[in-house]
Amino acid sequence: MAQQDTRLGIWLMVLTTFIFALQDGLSRHLSEATNVYMVTMVRYWFFAVFVLTIAARSKGGLRAAAKSGQPFLQAFRGVLLVLEICVMVTSFVYLGLVEAHAVFACYPLLIAALSGPVLGEKVGWRRWTAIGIGFVGILIILQPSGGVFSPLSAIPLLAALMFALYGLLTRRVARTDSAATSFFWTGVAGVVTATLIGMWFWEPMSLPDWGMMALLCLSGATGHYTLIKCYEVAEASAVQPFAYLQLVFASALGMLVFGETLRPNVALGAGIIVCAGIFTLIRARKAAQG
Repeated sequence: MAQQDTRLGIWLMVLTTFIFALQDGLSRHLSEATNVYMVTMVRYWFFAVFVLTIAARSKGGLRAAAKSGQPFLQAFRGVLLVLEICVMVTSFVYLGLVEAHAVFACYPLLIAALSGPVLGEKVGWRRWTAIGIGFVGILIILQPSGGVFSPLSAIPLLAALMFALYGLLTRRVARTDSAATSFFWTGVAGVVTATLIGMWFWEPMSLPDWGMMALLCLSGATGHYTLIKCYEVAEASAVQPFAYLQLVFASALGMLVFGETLRPNVALGAGIIVCAGIFTLIRARKAAQG
């Protein structure tokens, strides 16, 4: 086991969020140039190779990594993550990085809200209050009564719900399976699903876009590697609040590269969501310690 170093873990989480924000920008560009499903498929081909390499080098090799006490639930997780990525990248194309990430930032609140029915965990009144405040932030971003609401705004909200369910199911399978097993099933079930969908949407790409595709695949593998290392050297509860920096990095990329704007209601709503989310993380950590 790696020596615990919270400061190093925080810096690794910051680096991870920057890499994932870069990945989101590349995904948006490539999906606009071709389509979401093809980009997701090629991305998963590379990710599957990365997963199998990690599994082969782990204790017990591929056979041990594939052994699961809940194979159907593990497979469902892998399918769900592919579909969530397709939905989220679609939101990048239609809404841009700024607004899509501002809404998606609510997923920790959804995890807290659903942890009771899915995992049987108790959620106290303080966290329920934070969840309610966070959803006020979502309403501020969406402005459903302000004359500018679009059904497209529901796309990143659906992605956040799917990712929250994926996170909860990951915690559920962790009761019987190792992290290596969950990682293996995420890659294998994911690449099968992505290929079955994406093979119907193949389009030719220019040479520069293939270069960006290679960078997208590399950033995905690098981001997962730094995230693994982050959790090796620090507790998840200590570094998780810094995951919100992906919203900052992705928004900056959206404005600087794609010419997006940050509307005041989006900035205010995102700020409320992030504060509520960090509070729920702190309360969850205290509940776990108590």
